[in-house]
Amino acid sequence: MSKAIYLATTEPNSGKSIVSLGMMQLLLGKTAKVGYFRPIIDDFEKGKIDDHIDTVLKHFEVDQTFEDSYAYTRSQVVQLKNMDKDDEIIGNIINKYKAIEDRFDIVVVEGTDFSGEGAIIEWDINVLIAKNLGIPAIIIANGMGKSLQELVGNIYMAYDSFREKGVEVLLTVANKVQPGNLEQAVSGLKTKLPKKVLIAAIPVNPVLGNPTVKEIAQALSAKVLFGEDFINNQAGEFSVGAMQLRNYITHLKKDSLVITPGDRADIILGALQANISSNYPNLSGIVLTGGLLPEDSIIKLIEGLSDIIPIISVADGTFSVTNRIGTIKPRIYPENKEKITTSIQEFEKYVPTNELAERLITFNAEGITPRMFQYNLLKRAKSAKKHIVLPEGNDERILKATKKLLDTNAVTITLLGNKEQIMAKISELDIDLDSSGFDIIDPTSSPNFMDYATTLYELRKEKNVNLAMAKDLMEDVSYFGTMMVYKGHADGMVSGAAHTTQHTIRPALQFIKTKPEVSIVSSVFFMCLPNRVTIFGDCAINPNPTAEQLAEIAISSAATSQAFGIEPKIAMLSYSSGASGVGEDVDRVRKATEIIKRKRPGLKVEGPIQYDAAVDINVGKSKLPDSEVAGQASVFIFPDLNTGNNTYKAVQRETGALAIGPMLQGLNKPVNDLSRGCTVDDIYNTVVITAIQAQGL
Repeated sequence: MSKAIYLATTEPNSGKSIVSLGMMQLLLGKTAKVGYFRPIIDDFEKGKIDDHIDTVLKHFEVDQTFEDSYAYTRSQVVQLKNMDKDDEIIGNIINKYKAIEDRFDIVVVEGTDFSGEGAIIEWDINVLIAKNLGIPAIIIANGMGKSLQELVGNIYMAYDSFREKGVEVLLTVANKVQPGNLEQAVSGLKTKLPKKVLIAAIPVNPVLGNPTVKEIAQALSAKVLFGEDFINNQAGEFSVGAMQLRNYITHLKKDSLVITPGDRADIILGALQANISSNYPNLSGIVLTGGLLPEDSIIKLIEGLSDIIPIISVADGTFSVTNRIGTIKPRIYPENKEKITTSIQEFEKYVPTNELAERLITFNAEGITPRMFQYNLLKRAKSAKKHIVLPEGNDERILKATKKLLDTNAVTITLLGNKEQIMAKISELDIDLDSSGFDIIDPTSSPNFMDYATTLYELRKEKNVNLAMAKDLMEDVSYFGTMMVYKGHADGMVSGAAHTTQHTIRPALQFIKTKPEVSIVSSVFFMCLPNRVTIFGDCAINPNPTAEQLAEIAISSAATSQAFGIEPKIAMLSYSSGASGVGEDVDRVRKATEIIKRKRPGLKVEGPIQYDAAVDINVGKSKLPDSEVAGQASVFIFPDLNTGNNTYKAVQRETGALAIGPMLQGLNKPVNDLSRGCTVDDIYNTVVITAIQAQGL
């Protein structure tokens, strides 16, 4: 079952509350624990809270705090966007959402309201949030005042925006439609939208469209004189009591709100009497204007009535008050049980709830966004904190990455090098690193030095390595760090910021060695593209792999892909697609593909295939129409190092993609290599994936 559903509107006042309350009720009938989250809410006064969050949490008795239920206020988002901090916005929203997701079976996520400053950017933000959370969406549109063509066009454009970004739309709702137009609205939407998208139309409902006396009192800063127990009465039509009573009472209707100057005792008493009389409809309340209060004798008379309605007093004049009441946008709050019940009933009556629940149960997210991928990496690393050794302890980037890693509490760190020099470097760079938070080991003065050298000698003596040579090698930080991993004194090693790939991985090949079923060490990069994460292999280790080696690289890469939450669809890349190409290089890829299919028949693999056919669904289907991989590949295996290394760098530079890696595959214990041009973030990410490897992938 999907872990969440995202509710998005196309404009202000779409009546999203009906759907959020209805979804909460529906899901509570399907599972035990339902959470609620709003990424961005309207600004609220200090000391108060958002009405809608308060309503959901209280009515459904959701076990979460108000502070946990949202990420940002509108003004906070506008401020961060003005500072170009979009990544920070999405990152914090993911963190807040994930904290709720971890506690509940499913979460109702409610998008923004398109009101106030920043409304123009809200549509893109809603799509972006749903995409990064990896959850399907429901789109709600306001049908009031629109032609059928406008309504259908509005919803289709919204649907298209979501699908273009890879967000699955489960249901579209045309809300506030005139009762006589419901069938026409549903029919129009079914004609325009794909069959798999569920359709609903909900009629306009006066109970939900009118404010309560409490909302009116709050909007007008009114004083409640009488009937506070009935302050949640729903106000229907409102009229001004300016004519004589005998004429005015003929205009009263069910739930009418009477507006009259505070000194019109005749209108006040007449309205109260009409409310009691079985010959007149019940009224919702009375608004006294002009700051005028009834005389004491009239107040005494009102106090003696057995049945009373809310009477509120405002300072402004009748004309101003009447105009302001007409602009009040009704909201739902916890005490307003009638509106909550009506909302749920309308949802259950007009929305195909059984089909919607089924769609949620069977929903599978396609791919994973870079932001969510990085979040999951950090979460997994923190779940079983591992010890990583960094041999290049004097490197500025290593020290800054160490600070970042320790701040996130993702790993335990040991730096190799001279302690005095490293601490002096930290001081020089003004990095806030407490020496008690990590270890520094100088290989030559380590109490383990002789044990490590002796172990290396025993492991390599058949390769003509004597003890003196082993001691010389153990003075090298790469050998010392690798031996720490071999002996279990560290869980993994990351190096290469100042050393070559050969220097970094040679010790690992010599005595950590490969896993029993693996004959070749290979590498992958996690390519975090704008809308998805893919895997590139091998772009760092093997110059000209044979067909057998290519097959093994692909099988290892598929296992890595699955271990990191990416469904492997393997593209064996070449300059030709399918059976059309000839030549030694394409034949090698073709043979490798056959080996994969024989060894791992359950894997989805296509080869040879060109890059454009692997990533573009239209090109893929035209060249390989029956392929499960063409146009949707997630694992790309390059035919040689020259092609792979240049392609990953080209994609990284031209698209702004984040390339995490290389991550080495096939070793008994994790050792990973950095590029000498690596950044602090590259080091941070590589250490995190090394820690995850150390958990037993």
